[in-house]
Amino acid sequence: MTARIEFRLNATDGKARTGVIATPRGDIRTPAFMPVGTAATVKAMLPESVAATGADILLGNTYHLMLRPTAERIDALGGLHKFMNWQKPILTDSGGFQVMSLSGLRKMNEEGVTFKSHIDGSRHTLTPERSMEIQRLLGSDIVMCFDECTPFPAEEKVALESMRMSMRWAQRSRDAFGDRPGHALFGIQQGSIFRDQRAESAEKLSDIGFDGYAVGGLAVGEGQEMMFDVLDYAPDMLPQDKPRYLMGVGKPDDIVGAVARGIDMMDCVLPSRSGRTGQVFTRHGVVNIKNARHQDDPRPLDEACTCPACRSYSRAYLHHVFRAQEMISGMLLTWHNLHYYQELMQGMRDAITAGTFEAFQAAFHAQRAEGDIEPM
Repeated sequence: MTARIEFRLNATDGKARTGVIATPRGDIRTPAFMPVGTAATVKAMLPESVAATGADILLGNTYHLMLRPTAERIDALGGLHKFMNWQKPILTDSGGFQVMSLSGLRKMNEEGVTFKSHIDGSRHTLTPERSMEIQRLLGSDIVMCFDECTPFPAEEKVALESMRMSMRWAQRSRDAFGDRPGHALFGIQQGSIFRDQRAESAEKLSDIGFDGYAVGGLAVGEGQEMMFDVLDYAPDMLPQDKPRYLMGVGKPDDIVGAVARGIDMMDCVLPSRSGRTGQVFTRHGVVNIKNARHQDDPRPLDEACTCPACRSYSRAYLHHVFRAQEMISGMLLTWHNLHYYQELMQGMRDAITAGTFEAFQAAFHAQRAEGDIEPM
């Protein structure tokens, strides 16, 4: 068992990479998709069920956990892993993205961000130092440095000021994190859609030195084409020998495109949130289980899928429990979506190892273009 967190690259195919992030709590196979457990739970899933889908790591949310039940309470109860009954690795975000989305409730300056809780209106201050302290109390394995997630669109001058402040906060995060064997700190590249700013950010982060590097400030409304334009160069600016994490992405085709451009880790609420709203991801694209076409259909969502929803239940049943607003609907559809996402990651890992990633991508897009099976 490793006492530190180490990244091993096992194979590359074009820019796509596969490897392992070895941690004291277990290996994270890359490319990795991290289900989001915002408030110390992946909604509608037991931790054992999340593990059964093939997930090696979960994401927890600093902002939500600091407000309720508080990081201090989680620490007193033995840390986040024990608290939520998840013994594999956990990555916690820094709180920067959530604070950005509270624009009407926050004030920001060089020191950090003061904001009002969306729960009870109480005032809180989040600084790089406080973010590091909260994440230490939570006991997460991978800690994100505190940054400002630059909104989109942003004028070049505004984006530059935001990026440079994030880089100053990155240094403060590094200093406050200290030396914590068995735990990793990731820096976050900013710079919006401006190539020179992304380069400056990457250089500053490399100079500070982190255990991994995230591409931040994407998937904030710029659209897939623009995101891919940035990903065509941004990951290449970051150290080759460290994991690269694209924050908040995404749809299945976003994920495949990001891996093709050199990304190793991703997270998104989409598979779990969609599961609760009746949207299902399959090899043939998106299925809306709420549609009347499914009400008499005895077939599974996806005949090739081995998740409990597809193995044991018909489209007709899944349509019925969604319409009846039964809890089992969100449970089964979330399980299916997370299973599909992890199967997609495994397929990419296998293809990169075999040197057939281009063929994998072509088959992935061709299958999705076929669309769902014909109605009965």
